[in-house]
Amino acid sequence: MIRVVIADDQRVVREGLSMVLALMKGVEVVGAAADGAEAVALVHAVRPDVVLMDLRMPRCDGVEATRRLRTEAPEVKVVVLTTYSDDRSVLDAFRAGARGYLTKDASGEQIHAALRQVLDDHAVIDPAVQRHLVNAIADAPAPRPDFPDGLTPREAEVLSLMARGLSNTEIAAHLTVSEATVKSHINHLFVKVGARDRAQAVAYAFRHDLAGS
Repeated sequence: MIRVVIADDQRVVREGLSMVLALMKGVEVVGAAADGAEAVALVHAVRPDVVLMDLRMPRCDGVEATRRLRTEAPEVKVVVLTTYSDDRSVLDAFRAGARGYLTKDASGEQIHAALRQVLDDHAVIDPAVQRHLVNAIADAPAPRPDFPDGLTPREAEVLSLMARGLSNTEIAAHLTVSEATVKSHINHLFVKVGARDRAQAVAYAFRHDLAGS
């Protein structure tokens, strides 16, 4: 029996998926969450085999939730099920630890097959997004070996976007994460670079060649 948790901020999607999965042989829905934070808490409570994870959700988005689960519950497989198939969404999901990526156009048979395949430790990629993954990998810039003052690559990216004049809302949209996640990154980088406000952080970015183009 494959035990599944559904994470999606739309109630109609959660209920629809639950009905579809209930008809599948060997599949049991053991919980449903309305955002990433709920999904992580639910995983700790019920210990499913797989989480069907939407990407864009309030409070904690699917990428951040997937990243947390990779650390806190690495035995649980995450299959992204979303309407988004752009390069950044696909790459961010797999970098966070997703084992599968399906769009919501996927059929019940495709979802059922994906659940079985990830439990056999195979990666699952919807044919509709394979091209996006290849493009994202090909276009990804070479990683910098390190950043000053212990900044993580994501914190450095947020700092660069701040220096380019983007608001928190615009940064969240650009990175396909929630505003809460952006604020968390900003708070952490403020501490690391010794900035009291946004202006000081931007000045730091220009001093250390992190402002981007």
